[in-house]
Amino acid sequence: MNKSKISYADLIWNPVSGCTKISEGCRNCTAEKILNRLQARNLPEYKNGFHLTLQEERIFEPLHIRKNKTILVNNLSDTFHEDIPADYISWVFQVMQKAYKHRFLVCTKRIERAMKLQDELEWPTNIWLGVSVESSDYAYRIEQLKQIKAQNKFIEFAPLIGSIENVDLAGIDRIIIAGESGKNRRHMFKSWVDSLISNAESQNVPYHLES
Repeated sequence: MNKSKISYADLIWNPVSGCTKISEGCRNCTAEKILNRLQARNLPEYKNGFHLTLQEERIFEPLHIRKNKTILVNNLSDTFHEDIPADYISWVFQVMQKAYKHRFLVCTKRIERAMKLQDELEWPTNIWLGVSVESSDYAYRIEQLKQIKAQNKFIEFAPLIGSIENVDLAGIDRIIIAGESGKNRRHMFKSWVDSLISNAESQNVPYHLES
C-alpha cells in the first residue's frame, strides 16, 4: 500500500491494476502512464502494464494498517470493471468491511455494474461510493449513484473537462473537483469550478478542490 499524493486520502490500495478506457475523461489516463512506467522497470506484479490484473497478494493490506486512515481504492483500475469477477469484487468489499476503522473511497465510471452487484455486497458506513463525472455528457452517472445502497456517496468531478450546470446533489455527501495533470492535460476553466462550488454551497454539500 502506498502513501497518497492526493490531499483527500492518506493511502492508496490497489487490489487490481489496469483498466480499459470508456469515456472522454480516460483519454489522458494517469493510471496508464504509471503502469507503463512500472512495467518498464520489470516489476513482476506489473508485467501486464495497463492490462487488467488481479493483484491478489495485495488484498489483505488494509488489515495490517493500525491507525485510522482514509484509503483510496483502485486508482490504477476501476473496482467495477466488467472483467473483474463478481466474487473478487465481493472479496474486496469483505476486506473493507472487516477493516472497519478505515474509510474507503471507491470511485467508478462503471456505476451500472455497481447497480447490478449491489445486492451481493455489504455497504457499511466506512465504504464511500463515488462516481467520476468529467462533463455534462456523463452527468447521468450521478442519478445512477443515487440508486445504490451505499450509505455515503460522493462525486468526483475529475478530470473536469467541461461545464456541468445545475447538479441535483440530494443524497450526495461530498464532491471533489480536480483537473487533468501531465503535459497533455486539458484546461479546466475557473468558471466551471466556480459553478460547481456555488452549486454545492447552495445545497449544503461539502466540497474539496484538489490543486
